[in-house]
Amino acid sequence: MNAMAARLALEPDHRPELLADPRFRRLLGTAGWAALPVAVRARFGKRLGPGQSANYAGEVVLCRMNAAGWLLARACRLIGAPLPLDQGGGTAAVVAVTEDGASGGQVWTRVYARRRGFPQVIHSAKRFAGPTGLEEYLGGGFGIALSVRAIAGGIRFESAHYFFQLGARRWRLPALLSPGRLTIDHVDCGDGSFLFGLTLDHPLLGQLMHQLSRFHDTETGHD
Repeated sequence: MNAMAARLALEPDHRPELLADPRFRRLLGTAGWAALPVAVRARFGKRLGPGQSANYAGEVVLCRMNAAGWLLARACRLIGAPLPLDQGGGTAAVVAVTEDGASGGQVWTRVYARRRGFPQVIHSAKRFAGPTGLEEYLGGGFGIALSVRAIAGGIRFESAHYFFQLGARRWRLPALLSPGRLTIDHVDCGDGSFLFGLTLDHPLLGQLMHQLSRFHDTETGHD
């Protein structure tokens, strides 16, 4: 161990502290933000600096889809496979959140283990823009405008509309061409873990997909 390494080993942690992030607080409003559990405010209220990431590990508890959902998930491979591909549960999952310097938003990377082959990796970017104040860019020019509100124990994201963007041009997809209403819930469990629920409902084809995963704060860990 050289002199510099020895000195740092004896000194307090020199990693930069996470900065306060007001972006989700603004979307939820004062009352909505105050209604959240402390752990949820901590997860959505920290600004990540360069070289930092927020990481969560856990497992997929269950994932089910009907025939239309199965076909949609595979068709979406053309834009990067933003929907889970496998049904069932009991497989490992990891989420990493980093800042997106280009848009001023966040990049979410989800890694789902599969019983066969390499894990599925899903990338999406949350951008604090658009008519609702929050958009999720999926890839291939496609994105979702999201509404955000507080629910019991956490936060709910709901699709307001879908869009396609090519350069500076942007088109809102008609409801008939959209995959349905997307609901994503983040609900705190009170023990350093949280549930992540994804549901996609179509007005004619029923519930296309429902996935439930449980993740743990890496700072807390779990047995």
